[in-house]
Amino acid sequence: MQINESAENYLETILLLSKTLPVVRSVDIASEMGFKKSSVSVAMKNLREKNYITVTDAGFIYLTESGKEMAEIVYERHFILSSWLEQLGVDKKTASEDACRMEHILSKESFDAIKRYVTRATT
Repeated sequence: MQINESAENYLETILLLSKTLPVVRSVDIASEMGFKKSSVSVAMKNLREKNYITVTDAGFIYLTESGKEMAEIVYERHFILSSWLEQLGVDKKTASEDACRMEHILSKESFDAIKRYVTRATT
């Protein structure tokens, strides 16, 4: 299923926060992404309506299976693209920032080719 770049970024952020925090809340996402809590609340409503997340009465946010799948795809793209750019000599911070933009627009064919290259280069 195709979703927009903003939704992908939110899902990726929830995935990463869930690896380090016992529970993820809107305030955690707002802090991590540098957004206002009100903006995050609107985004969470949209993600919930599309069945990418669930939100408990206490405000804890969890990825659904489809949300987790999408978040992991975006995260893998980010990780592979960052690694590739670093191998090319780009500094870590710039590589991560550029990968964040590239991960949303790169075709599956191009990404798969880069992934094969990066995987061969690191083995």
